[in-house]
Order: sequence, then structure tokens, then C-alpha cells
Amino acid sequence: MELVNPLVEKYAQMFSSPEDNLLRKVSEETIENHAHAHMLSGHLQGSFLTTLSKLLHPQRILEIGTFTGYSALCLAKGLSREGILHTIELREEDAAVANKYFQQSLDKEKIVLHIGNAMDIIPVLQESWDIVFIDADKSRYIDYYEMVFPYLKHNGLIIADNVLFHGQVLEENITGKNAVAIHAFNEHVKKDARVDQTLLTIRDGLLLIRKL
Repeated sequence: MELVNPLVEKYAQMFSSPEDNLLRKVSEETIENHAHAHMLSGHLQGSFLTTLSKLLHPQRILEIGTFTGYSALCLAKGLSREGILHTIELREEDAAVANKYFQQSLDKEKIVLHIGNAMDIIPVLQESWDIVFIDADKSRYIDYYEMVFPYLKHNGLIIADNVLFHGQVLEENITGKNAVAIHAFNEHVKKDARVDQTLLTIRDGLLLIRKL
């Protein structure tokens, strides 16, 4: 399902801050070489993530699902002087691409890349998070959410990507495994009295969740 009119998307990109050269390289390589290039955050969503990070000026960011590094580079732009972004990627090949671009970034000393299963890595990080960006295994969204929640600071922000899941969550009878999982996650957050939340129709849907 086409969630956003491509002309609207193009217009929004024209009037958003442009990608820097490094982000453009990540985008171009991913689109040209990756079988799942649609997973890239891309210009408009990336610009939004950068703006959020710069507004919040976080000390600690956790990203679950690095892919080729685009969103991490966007979020890192807003880190405080002593800030650190931890990003976790299961696939070694994607992690290698991301790391190549991290090393070219002005924020390279602030980005820590972990390769492996997020469920194993998150518990040993022992950090308190200002921002958590969830963009990994859709069937694990509730698990990731509950795992990081105790370590999310008051007023901290969880950002969950793909919460519209290509429009499949809009179906009367949701059948796709990932769409079922995402809809269950959206319902889980809706019923959570510990947070308030806003679902944005950017790209494939972003759920902004603030800890009360």
C-alpha cells in the first residue's frame, strides 16, 4: 500500500534540510546494492530524527537495528558533548557497511557499534537512555520496549519505526506475521499508563513514546 503520495514526499523533502554528503553516500550505496533498501530511514525521516535529537540534546541514545547506519548518523548529530550512541545490528554485512560510514563521520568517537542479538546485548550495556530508537525484528518490539523501559529516563523518548507496516495494520483481518506483531505492539503502548504517545505518518509510521 502506498501510504504517502510520492509527490507529497518529494515536496516535503524539497523543503526539509538537505542530506549532508555522508548521508547521501549511505543512501546511494544502500539503494544501489542492498536487496532491502526500502528499510533505509531516508531523507525526510532522517531529518526528523536529527531535529528531535538536536532538540533533546541527549547524553545517551540506544538504537536497536543499525541497518546501513543512516539513522544512527542522523541521531548522533544531536548528542551532547559527552554523549554516546550505542547501536546494535544482528547482520555482520550490514554492520560492516554502517561502520565504514561511521568512521567517516565527525561523530565517530560518539558511536559505539555492537554486532549480535539485541536481546543479549541490551542487558549488559548498563546505561540510562534519553532516546531509544527501535527498528529491528518486528516480532520483538514488545520485548525490546519492556527491556529498555526501566532504563529510560523520565521524559525519555522511545521512537518505534514501521508502526504502520506498509499499511498492513489497516487491514480488517491482519494476517502477516510482522503486521500482527506491530499491531500488537501499538495496542500494548496504547494501554500503557506509564507513557503518552503520538503516531506519526512519516514514511512507514513512527510512534513517539514519552515516559511520564
